[in-house]
Amino acid sequence: MTLLLQLLLTFSTLSLLAIGGANAVLPEMHRQLVEIHGWLDDATFSQLFALAQAAPGPNILAASVMGWRIAGPAGLAVATIGMLLPAAILAWFVAGLTQRLRGATWLKPAQFGLVPVAIGLIAASGVIMTEAAGSSWLAWGIVAASTIFVWRTGFSPLWVLAGGGALGLLLL
Repeated sequence: MTLLLQLLLTFSTLSLLAIGGANAVLPEMHRQLVEIHGWLDDATFSQLFALAQAAPGPNILAASVMGWRIAGPAGLAVATIGMLLPAAILAWFVAGLTQRLRGATWLKPAQFGLVPVAIGLIAASGVIMTEAAGSSWLAWGIVAASTIFVWRTGFSPLWVLAGGGALGLLLL
């Protein structure tokens, strides 16, 4: 199987698991790209994710940048299409089904049941990214402080990004 086809299948599968957005599948993306296929190492994975998050635009940029690193411009296109197309097709069908079933009593609880799943997947992403960046006590402390800051204050998460950049300069 060619590299581009493997990339397409990998990211297509990931897109169908992305309950809560692209960040929700980061643990599985890490497992696929680093541990199973060996296309990236931990440091490159976390650096590409940080680059994608620092750039303006959707979270899907993480998949695009990783596809680019793995297989150049064609890899970027294949990874992006793989992350977008299957999820878009599924969302289209589910939206139609939801409209037809809008009066069903079981629909609202089922939709609310997906919220904890999305939160858990996103939390797992944070754990995986912390481990990929280096699982020192300092890294875990920074993640905990950042999480509490964003959760409990009204400040923009960009302050955490700026603080992380400043801390990174100090620690170099």
